[in-house]
Amino acid sequence: MIVGVPREIKPGEERVALTPAGVRALVQTGHRVVVEHGAGLGSSIRDEEYTREGATTASVDEVWAQAELVLKVKEPIAEEYPRMRAGQVLFTYLHLAAVPELARALQAADGVAIAYETVQRADGSLPLLAPMSEIAGRLSVQAAAWGLHMANGGSGVLLSGVPGVAPGKVVIIGGGCVGTNAARVAVGIGADVTVLEQSTARLHLLENVFGARLKTVYCEPQALQTLVRDADVVIGAVLVPGKLSPKLIQRADVAAMRRGSVLVDVGIDQGGISTTSRPTSHSNPFYVDAGVVHYCVPNIPAAVARTATLALTHATLPYAIEIASQGLRGALAANEGLRNGLQVHAGQVTLPHLAADVKRPYVSATDALA
Repeated sequence: MIVGVPREIKPGEERVALTPAGVRALVQTGHRVVVEHGAGLGSSIRDEEYTREGATTASVDEVWAQAELVLKVKEPIAEEYPRMRAGQVLFTYLHLAAVPELARALQAADGVAIAYETVQRADGSLPLLAPMSEIAGRLSVQAAAWGLHMANGGSGVLLSGVPGVAPGKVVIIGGGCVGTNAARVAVGIGADVTVLEQSTARLHLLENVFGARLKTVYCEPQALQTLVRDADVVIGAVLVPGKLSPKLIQRADVAAMRRGSVLVDVGIDQGGISTTSRPTSHSNPFYVDAGVVHYCVPNIPAAVARTATLALTHATLPYAIEIASQGLRGALAANEGLRNGLQVHAGQVTLPHLAADVKRPYVSATDALA
């Protein structure tokens, strides 16, 4: 199979979907890899590192035209829509619920879209989302600390505090992978940290991991509203795979927060959990609404592109090799977890939550493949 790796052109995106080691693994299993010129530069990977392992480098037009399997990091943006074609397999983060126009473009192109974020193991874990969630969770606290700086409109609170001055209050909504990693960093710098979570099993796990260094609270509307309004930092870390994020924070809650507090909405690529959230970028990450500093960058891990690229490709490469070696149908038939990642096929939306969010008919993956 011909595997294509285009350069990411989403603003601020410096990751790349394949490393030279990944090229070597694909070539050794009998596949051809075409990488766009300069695709790895943002992650400090030179073209010659790819060609040394057996890849060829080409223009963006050649990569998209030749590739049977396109490996990307982020969803295609509008200027890439015309490059997609019938039967071509796109394997990337998609977050289609937040970009229904891309779902329509994929349907119109008669392409195949497999989303990293909904590939799922039998235990319900999300192996291709996890490494980026870990990074985003850890960076969310750094972003919050930066947002608290006076120059960014923040309240001037130092999250760690100093002797004689209490630390800042950090409220994390969601105790999954993002929330746990955010808590790890926030607790590590000495902040006053509370995690809101609905899963009692997860609450017990967090308590066992962090002990008295972390407060856990069952997530219900009154507790959430009270804690959000008293926080210096709120980190939104809620995920419903393949579906828009629930709007747990209303404008009135944001307006009631202390002036200069910070809201980091990690799930903005799924629409975000606050009615005041809208996407920002790495070049212009903050805005102030209702007196609160918002950080809503949809590709947070791109800030540490090299680390993120290595972590992501370690996770995605085995699946890419399966698709290339077994073909789409063979790979999906053999791997139920990969089949869970299928979102668009033969012009059909194959994920029920997604179909509802983008207002398109739902067809099961089995029926679409047939």
